[in-house]
Amino acid sequence: MRYIKVLSVTAVVVICIMQACTKEKKQVAPVDTGGAGTTGGTDGSTVILPQTDAALAATQGFFMDAWQTKTFTAPTAAVSAAKPAAGSIFANVDYSKVISKVSKYMFGNNTNPYMGQYVTEPVLMNNITSLSPNILRFPGGSLSDIYFWDGVTPADAPAELLDATGKSSPAGYWYGNKTDSWTFSLDNYYKVLQQTNSTGIITVNYGYARYGTGTNPAAAAAHLAAQWVRYDKGRTKYWEIGNENYGSWEAGNRINTVANKDGQPERVTGAVYGTHFKIYADSMRKAAAEVGNTGIKIGIVLTEDDERKNTSVITQNWNAGALAQAGNSPDFFVVHNYYTPSGQNSTADVILATPASVTPNMVSWVKTSASNAGVTLKPIALDEWNIFATGSKQMVSNVAGVHAALTLGETIKNQFGMACRWDLANGWESGNDHGLFNTGDEPGAAKWNARPAFYYLYFFQKYFGDRMVSSTVTGSADIMSYASSFTSGQAGTVLVNKGSADHAVTVKLSNFAAGTKYYYYTLNGGTDNGTFSQKVFVNGTGPAGASGGPANYSTMAASSADIAGGITVNVPARGAVFLIADGK
Repeated sequence: MRYIKVLSVTAVVVICIMQACTKEKKQVAPVDTGGAGTTGGTDGSTVILPQTDAALAATQGFFMDAWQTKTFTAPTAAVSAAKPAAGSIFANVDYSKVISKVSKYMFGNNTNPYMGQYVTEPVLMNNITSLSPNILRFPGGSLSDIYFWDGVTPADAPAELLDATGKSSPAGYWYGNKTDSWTFSLDNYYKVLQQTNSTGIITVNYGYARYGTGTNPAAAAAHLAAQWVRYDKGRTKYWEIGNENYGSWEAGNRINTVANKDGQPERVTGAVYGTHFKIYADSMRKAAAEVGNTGIKIGIVLTEDDERKNTSVITQNWNAGALAQAGNSPDFFVVHNYYTPSGQNSTADVILATPASVTPNMVSWVKTSASNAGVTLKPIALDEWNIFATGSKQMVSNVAGVHAALTLGETIKNQFGMACRWDLANGWESGNDHGLFNTGDEPGAAKWNARPAFYYLYFFQKYFGDRMVSSTVTGSADIMSYASSFTSGQAGTVLVNKGSADHAVTVKLSNFAAGTKYYYYTLNGGTDNGTFSQKVFVNGTGPAGASGGPANYSTMAASSADIAGGITVNVPARGAVFLIADGK
């Protein structure tokens, strides 16, 4: 049961949102929100339509079981800000039209075994806790397919593996029981989950099912995964089998057929993977039942786009073959996307155009794949995403932060069940670093210094409610708007500027009984490194060093202004405004 409380001139009108309610609207006194409101009633009053939740999308499914209401408390520190003159750009927010409830798993991230034993690093741990990713994937990426969680190399795991060209080289296996300073142990991963109040998603080693030299490598690999489930003892609900196994870069994608004993092809196919998936799933579910983890969910790896677009390194017809063999045994579908063209020195315009086009295309492709295979559409987890742009320090720039805000907005709008950015920390590589934090190898930056994207992710979640509502922009193609509602009664709007010039934007809230104040934070880059500034300024305050943002981000005063007269803010070039309006 939900209620919206609306104050009129003389009384409080309570509108019931229960399905049993027969009245669809109430009439209240007009509220000035800069032109906001709906068509006037017959008595000259403003009509407030109630919210009605949208039906749960199949692409969200059980990931929404953990959905929670959100309460917003006005900041204790707020600085009065002058309003810019309203222009011709409007973000039109309809508070009554709910697009979707917001899964708390949309704000996830990836950890990995080469971050070090960072559970003992207070600066990093405090930042991760403040970020509140809610879900952290491990061991992450391609290392998953050469990762032996129990610290033991199986007797049938070869010393060398084949790369995409067929060249043999040392396998370089990773292990879960190592406590050396250069790696990250499995037990410490569990500690990080506990300390940051996060849920885990674990990627088990599928590559071993391919390159194992025993008589039944798939059964051996599935047994190892099941043993991990037993060791986990119910701590983890979400699991997936393998990482990007369709790609030529992945261990096990190509194997030595001379050493193989069960007649597998040299190159993996979707059908082979789908057949093996069922073997894994059966073993893991049996193990989960033994330890009382009856709610275990297992994901299948799919391509995020038509394989014919990348014939040189992607296994063709992967989704068709995998789903035909796996059938309805997967609980959810896993996709990855790095949005921009790989290895290109992409401009800011190219980077920031991708979320709005690439994100819905992923959903469309997965839906088509499931339909063509005749299987039930399952929840979709985008558990690796970032950009591939290189050459100008794009990955560590303010533009990467703007891209992150756009991606969050688009993944929520397109009703994904989960999304995890890649990753918490990686490696500097001259600025081609996906890491949200610096591991100590960035010149001129303190270890664990947060990159600009961190701040966009932090303020997006803080200022975004528990329901996404309808929002459209008129007057400029540069501005994107993502709006939300809080169960506590406020209206949130994230305004993102993809363009190279500042824009004054007026937010028009309809079907919302506005209060007296709105609060906001403005984020934008600096003047260093041309378009791709390594700095982010929050309400005008930047980092103390050469990169990142202000250390006091969590206690900074918000900007505020009166709702009376309209909600208008300046959205800086390639920046964003995170705004919340009081409700009555």
